[in-house]
Amino acid sequence: MSGQVRDRQIHRLDRVVIRFAGDSGDGMQLTGEQFTSETAAFGNDLSTLPDFPAEIRAPAGTPAGVSGFQLHFSDHDILTPGDAPNMLVAMNPAALKSNLKDLPNGSDLVINTDAFTGANLKKAGYSSDPLTDGTLDEYRVHRVPLSSMTIDAVNALESSAGTVNKKEAERAKNMFALGLMSWLYQRPTDGVVAFLEKKFAKRPEIAAANIAALRAGYNYGETTEAFAVVYEVAPARMKPGKYRRVSGNLALSYGLIAAAELTELPLFLGSYPITPASDILHELSKHKRFGVRTFQAEDEIAGVGAALGASFGGSLGVTTTSGPGLALKTETIGLAVALELPLVIVDIQRGGPSTGLPTKTEQADLSMAVYGRNGEAPLPVIAPRSPTDCFDAAIEAVRLATKYRTPVILLSDGYLANGSEPWLLPDRADLPDLQVAFATGPNHTGDNGPEFWPYLRDSETLARPWAVPGTPGLEHRIGGLEKADGSGGISYDPANHDRMVRLRQAKIEGIARDIAALEVDDPSGQARVLVLGWGSTYGPIAAGCRRVRAKGLHVAHAHLRHLFPFPENTGEVLRAYDKVLVPEMNLGQLRAMVRAEFLVDAIGYNQVRGLPFKAAELAGVLEDVINQ
Repeated sequence: MSGQVRDRQIHRLDRVVIRFAGDSGDGMQLTGEQFTSETAAFGNDLSTLPDFPAEIRAPAGTPAGVSGFQLHFSDHDILTPGDAPNMLVAMNPAALKSNLKDLPNGSDLVINTDAFTGANLKKAGYSSDPLTDGTLDEYRVHRVPLSSMTIDAVNALESSAGTVNKKEAERAKNMFALGLMSWLYQRPTDGVVAFLEKKFAKRPEIAAANIAALRAGYNYGETTEAFAVVYEVAPARMKPGKYRRVSGNLALSYGLIAAAELTELPLFLGSYPITPASDILHELSKHKRFGVRTFQAEDEIAGVGAALGASFGGSLGVTTTSGPGLALKTETIGLAVALELPLVIVDIQRGGPSTGLPTKTEQADLSMAVYGRNGEAPLPVIAPRSPTDCFDAAIEAVRLATKYRTPVILLSDGYLANGSEPWLLPDRADLPDLQVAFATGPNHTGDNGPEFWPYLRDSETLARPWAVPGTPGLEHRIGGLEKADGSGGISYDPANHDRMVRLRQAKIEGIARDIAALEVDDPSGQARVLVLGWGSTYGPIAAGCRRVRAKGLHVAHAHLRHLFPFPENTGEVLRAYDKVLVPEMNLGQLRAMVRAEFLVDAIGYNQVRGLPFKAAELAGVLEDVINQ
């Protein structure tokens, strides 16, 4: 459909994918986040994918230093940040070079022509100017001198706040681009103005310069003849309630705070900064009023040790990290297994091994989470499926940790951590009751009368009592040496060790009875192929299934939150289908687990590119498997 406004055609679209790309110093993440906030305020459903280099300051003007932000927004429910952009905003030649391959023919391309100098073209690896050599003939190219127009707009500013120099003025070009895109897609800008005034409250001249650039970009859109149309994407029909935009790391932080309130325990985070988990430390440090204490340790080992010590002291102990840090924490996690104390370990997975790809996503820590400790040291492993689901997954991790007195590993990843979507704020009454009962007195009658046995187990959960240090009469021994069943004294008895190992295993296996059954999305009931996923593959898998079903094919989808132990009905679900496909951003770790556990000859589809799957890619794989 189309309409008319101010002599411009309005093209009404059901969805748009836009990508901002520029040098890592061009403010593309800020631009994308503010465009996302505008879109959320407008009422669209949305999903984002930030992408930035690992280096603190990669060589300016080179493809290695390009930073990007992709946003998919729509008038209906969406599941991914989109496979390819409909609109690319390229701030320099390197941004064009890095992103043009993803842009379908016929798409819109806004180029900052001021940046296409000989020196910049050379740094980007161009032997000729793509603006004139025919490279862009298949696209709708909009050439805009963003840098010079931004400087002109700032220089024309009459402000009592003061003036800025040319370099500071030119830096506001990202706001000019944001203003232009806000006009083109009919986004509100009042929220951006308020954000800039708050962000630069101590430098009002910088705020004024950025606001002037924002308005200049918007006005340029209204007055130029370079754009023959504007686009309109209506608000999405969403469940009534109060929404806000959250990233996965923010939702996870809020989930931990909520869990602390639900358990009525003080939250203690022991953490060492590491990409992409550091945002959780930053966020939790803001919430002292909720009884949250954060400790930035000198290393990963100190961080988890402090968190375990907090758990011993009666707090909710949490530690956050990414893959290399999880490896360093392993010994202390094993100690938590032996002590049988609650501990939540959040692993925001990234590309590996070693330092690997710090700012890129991966799912390659599953095997380490499930098996990566010395001795028989089982613990629950869970994974959220979307940025907003990180809130609920954090609460579930705390529920299992406190109820079963065990460390729990929560596997998020860089895609979920940095991506964002609208979040319907939950009702407090709908959250679970996680109140914890500490031991208060003797629980065993021995030869010398009533006494406290720290490893006397609950008959249902097999969890041991949680005794807060300093409680009279509840003194007990702790440490990594094997404990005597019940009494908790040091024991080298072979039969006792065998029994304790089996008890700890049975405690974790028993969790399968306390988690939701694995649900299957099989609308027609005629599917013979099941797609089994976990973690952040949910969106691409579900979107791929939608595409396949739209062609009249039948496919089922099941997604695991609990990866160890599996839900009790997992084997039954898998064996109900002729073929099981397991897409993963690793080389087949879940596939190996289900093959070993359920003797199902699962098919793997595996990529480790540092990027999430594309829906079209998975749809193609599904069609091949269905038609085989």
